[in-house]
Amino acid sequence: MKITDYSRVTLSLLGLLLGLVPGATAQRTQIKGFVDASAYYRNGKVSFGLGEQDLFITSEITERLSFLGETVFKFSLTSPTDFDISVERIILKYNYVGNHSVLLGKHHTPINYWNDTYHHGRVFFPTIDRPLLFAQGIIPLHTTGVSLQGQNLGRLRFGYDAMVGNGIGSGDVVDNNPFKSATLAVHVKPTDGMRLGASLYHDAISKGSTMHNHSGGVRPVVLNRISQDIVTGSVFYTDSVFSRKFELLAESSMVNSRSDSLGTQRAVATYVYAGLRLTEKIIPYVRLDDIRFTSNREVYFLSNNTQSFVGGLRYELSYLAVLKLEYQHTKSPLHSASDKVTFQVAVGF
Repeated sequence: MKITDYSRVTLSLLGLLLGLVPGATAQRTQIKGFVDASAYYRNGKVSFGLGEQDLFITSEITERLSFLGETVFKFSLTSPTDFDISVERIILKYNYVGNHSVLLGKHHTPINYWNDTYHHGRVFFPTIDRPLLFAQGIIPLHTTGVSLQGQNLGRLRFGYDAMVGNGIGSGDVVDNNPFKSATLAVHVKPTDGMRLGASLYHDAISKGSTMHNHSGGVRPVVLNRISQDIVTGSVFYTDSVFSRKFELLAESSMVNSRSDSLGTQRAVATYVYAGLRLTEKIIPYVRLDDIRFTSNREVYFLSNNTQSFVGGLRYELSYLAVLKLEYQHTKSPLHSASDKVTFQVAVGF
């Protein structure tokens, strides 16, 4: 081979590596961040606080294979540095045909609209915090496993998620529970501004498993096998996809928890959110939360009937910079009624 031939081969290889010749496609990776800070008044004093700092990464590895990663840095009393790192999502998605994909990794459990739509960037939340059904652990936020997904199918833009994964009594790396959780969620979008959804979640927690709640703490070891089913319905409506002058979101989850010793216990958690855009930047809103338990013999949750009213004002400086001022009144039998006023600044970068 002549020297010129070696030169051509070398230049061709360099061109492939640097993406200078046809056939070499650059991997498209995006890294975004979200953070929020707040000041709130409660019990006669003003406090300042930091929210979550969210690192959000997406990457198109090939035309069909993509990656999504979400890592949160948040305050924790148990950490020696006062902050913990939490891997919220790691998903490899393979689009095997049309609008159908298979996903592997740690997911947001696709039980309801809120958990399936909003990640940890508070700038996109319609209110300052999540509804109370998340704070009280009614919804299993994450599932590590595999799922099949379809989106925008047919005239009704039908969508589905079918997932099998590690259950509530297990972790992200290993399943210490012989039972697997199963989730089936479906939705339709009959018009541009409407989404109707329903889901069924089933899991079983074996005796001796450690129950993890969904806000980071650890519950005691399970004394008896618990079987749990969660049925959820959701409605989202907006009068305009672009301007969103009016928004309505309502969701309700019914949880049946069964054990051999105490039978079946039921909890119903509901919230309704409504917002009205007065100007391009100003949106007043309200949210009502209601959580009810059928008895005081709950086998999984803390039986604490709770109601809450939230009224707030959202000011959108831009798509990635939002100010919120919010009043919340909460009452429950285990705690005295409380009032809280919060001001939040949330940004994306």
